[in-house]
Amino acid sequence: MARPAELSAEASAEPPTRAIGPAWARFEAWLSDERRASPHTLAAYRRDLAAFQDFLTDHLGAIADLDTLRGLTASDFRAWLAFRARKGYARTSTARALSAVRSFARWLAKAKLAETGGLAAVRAARIKRTLPRALSIEEAAEALSEAGRKTAGPEIAAWIGARDVALLTLLYGCGLRLSEALGLARGQAPRAGEMLRITGKGNKTRLVPVLPVVAEAIAAYLALCPHEPGADEPLFLGARGSPLHPRLVQLAMQRLRRRLGLPESATPHALRHSFATHLLSGGGDLRTIQELLGHSSLSTTQRYTGVDAQRLIDIYERAHPRARRA
Repeated sequence: MARPAELSAEASAEPPTRAIGPAWARFEAWLSDERRASPHTLAAYRRDLAAFQDFLTDHLGAIADLDTLRGLTASDFRAWLAFRARKGYARTSTARALSAVRSFARWLAKAKLAETGGLAAVRAARIKRTLPRALSIEEAAEALSEAGRKTAGPEIAAWIGARDVALLTLLYGCGLRLSEALGLARGQAPRAGEMLRITGKGNKTRLVPVLPVVAEAIAAYLALCPHEPGADEPLFLGARGSPLHPRLVQLAMQRLRRRLGLPESATPHALRHSFATHLLSGGGDLRTIQELLGHSSLSTTQRYTGVDAQRLIDIYERAHPRARRA
C-alpha cells in the first residue's frame, strides 16, 4: 500500500510552478525529443521536480526559482533527503527523485541557465540490488499449460483461455515486456520462422525470433477469438473486444500462483526474466541475450549471471586455456 506522504506529494503530474516552468518546458522537450523518454518517465520527472520545488519553497521560505537553484549547497540537498526519509519515502523512490533532480541540474548547466555545484557532494542511500526472480523451467511449463484451463465457472470462455496461453507463451518465448506484448497490433501477430520487430523503452527497436510454439499459441487464440479488429488494432483483446488491460494479465498470473502454489514472484514480468535465465542456462551468451531483451547496457543483462553462476564457472574451467584441468 502506498505511503500517505508519497500519495499526497506525488499524486499530481503537474509540472514545476511558474518560477521554473519555462526552463522545465525546455527540459521536458529535450527529454522527449533527444532522449526519447516515455510518457511515464516524463510524468515521473514532473512529480519529482515539482515535489522538490515545493520542498525548497518551504525550506527557504520563498518560491524557488533558478536563482534559488544557483545558491543551493550540499546541506540544502541533504535536508531534502532527510525530509523524504522522515516522511517515509522508500529508498527507491528517493533515488529516482534524486536522479531526476540531477538530470535537470545537468541540463541547466549545459544550457547555461544555472549551476548547482552543491549537488555533486550528495549521495543517496545505497539500494541493495536484487537478482531477477525467474521461474524454473518446470514452473514456467506448468504455468503455460494451466493458463488455458478453465477456472471454476463456465463464464470463462475457451477463447479467453487461449488468449492467456498465447500471451504468456509470447512473454516467455520471446522475452517481451508486458507493455510490449500488449502494444502489438493484429497485423503484427507473430508467425513461425519470422522475426518480430519490437519497439521498447526509449523507442529502441529490436528483432526477436519467433519460436514455433509461440506462433502456434497465437494462431490458436486468433482462431477462437470472436472479435475481428483491423490490422492496426490491438492483438490481445478483453472479453468485450477492447484492448486487454495489463491488470487483467496480472490477475490471471495471480490465479495461476494460487492454483499451482507458485511463489509471489511469479508475475508476468518474471516470464521475461525466465526467458533470459533459461537461455543463459542453455548456453546463450550475454551479448545475444542483451540484444533480445533490448537492454541498453550489458551491465543490466549481467544481473542474470548471478542466477546461474555455477554454470558460468563450469564453462570457464572447461574453456579457458589457463584454467585447471582435471
